[in-house]
Amino acid sequence: MAESPLLDIARLRKSCAQCSLQQLCLPAGIGGEDLERLDALVKKRRPLERGDRLFRSGTGLSALFVAREGSFKTVAMNEDGDEQIIGFHLPGELIGLDALGSGTHRCDAEALEGAEVCEIPMWDLERVAAQIPGLQHQLLRIIGKNMELDQDHLTMLGRRHANERVLLFIHGLSERLQTLGRAHLQFSLPMSREEIASYLGLVIETVSRSFTKLQDDGLISIRGRQLKILDHRKLVEAAHSPELVRAAGRG
Repeated sequence: MAESPLLDIARLRKSCAQCSLQQLCLPAGIGGEDLERLDALVKKRRPLERGDRLFRSGTGLSALFVAREGSFKTVAMNEDGDEQIIGFHLPGELIGLDALGSGTHRCDAEALEGAEVCEIPMWDLERVAAQIPGLQHQLLRIIGKNMELDQDHLTMLGRRHANERVLLFIHGLSERLQTLGRAHLQFSLPMSREEIASYLGLVIETVSRSFTKLQDDGLISIRGRQLKILDHRKLVEAAHSPELVRAAGRG
């Protein structure tokens, strides 16, 4: 009887990590043949430039996406017919979950910068997930995390003070980067201040003033899009105690 070829788990895990699919397979403890099957269903896509659309509102759900490199924003039209940014997606985060309920995308996904994206055909993912309990469980966890992000966004919009919204935005972004295994105390913002303003329901001048205030308070240092968290403990405390931010704003 011929021996089965040895499976190079290290190679597969490296391939998976390079494609940022560690959010799917690695936390679920998937290995062996299961990891090979997941790796096999991923389709590589051509590079995208800033402003390129991954999908548009109204198109059907055919695949989920994950950026190997580069970040994305999701954009919807508000009641006045203006574009409203409703989400940001970092390298390693699944994109396209908005269509899971209806089967149709309710927003556009646009590259914030040059990006390389992997495509996971929905039919293949459903078939493989049904056969791999760990993957199925991890998908549910990711969907739950995305629901938490939507709730966090509503919480930010519910804050009356601009300083609170901006601080919560920085805190949330840092936490997501840490979860993805990326630098989370010093990083480059992939989005512009105008895009941050749209996401937070503010005007760009207010966002700039809030950044300046947080910098004057010694919480962050920012130059252009390069942001450094100077006092992580204080930032976390302020994020969980809005009254501290209000008090700082009156200082």
